Amino acid sequence: MNDDQRHGPFRDAHQDIKSSQIKPDTPQARSPAYRLAFADPDFLCRDELRPVRLQLELLKPQLEMDERGIETTVVMFGGARIPAPGETARSAALNDMSRYYEEARKFACLITERSVSTGCTRDVVVTGGGPGVMEAGNRGAAEAGGCSIGLNIVLPHEQVPNAYITPELCFNFHYFGIRKMHFLIRAKAIAVFPGGFGTMDELFESLTLIQTGRMEQVPVLLFGESFWREVVNWDALAHAGTIAREDLDLFRFVETAEEAMAVIDGWAYEGKRGDIPGR
Repeated sequence: MNDDQRHGPFRDAHQDIKSSQIKPDTPQARSPAYRLAFADPDFLCRDELRPVRLQLELLKPQLEMDERGIETTVVMFGGARIPAPGETARSAALNDMSRYYEEARKFACLITERSVSTGCTRDVVVTGGGPGVMEAGNRGAAEAGGCSIGLNIVLPHEQVPNAYITPELCFNFHYFGIRKMHFLIRAKAIAVFPGGFGTMDELFESLTLIQTGRMEQVPVLLFGESFWREVVNWDALAHAGTIAREDLDLFRFVETAEEAMAVIDGWAYEGKRGDIPGR
């Protein structure tokens, strides 16, 4: 589709932006009021424009992924502080967890080998785009010769896009809520590695959406049973009655990439696709 077909009989907005940059040096032309509304960052960042910014953050990645034909994804959550083997960690405990970096890398590689056979339209690895487990996921996908998605977010620390994300699929967000929607809106499986507050938030958000029927039941794989049983007393939640005993079946503990693949391959669920958040 050429530009004329895309814009029809109307003048291209890009052309007007360029034209508006050539203006007379007058008080009127210098006034912020004279700026084109869609090319005025001060206007777009007003509190009253928050609904518009939310819509833009939803639409930009959505349109880009639709244009590339991406249908389904495999989501990888995990700690930004978990180092690759041989890297210097902040503590001995974190250094011991470098094995999860390797399992994440291997898991992403195995998933992406399948994704490549679909032309990178199905089972595309998606991570939070940062270091640690996120880097391992994008790295494994790159090593398998496929593409992967990075959903970055502006933070004061620990969130610089890693070097393994497919550049055209490296997105940046201001709103956590919209970022979460893009994590799950195409998800076919969710792999969760040890992590901190962010990982916990993403895990429990996913489990809540599945538990309440707001999204379809997909495999939720928790890597490292000993870690997850130590940080969350799952049985106590069921014993107290704050969750149902059957809610413990919403996830599976796994230790290796191969074990995770076996769970995904053996996964089956009955019924119709549930509502996906935002649809």
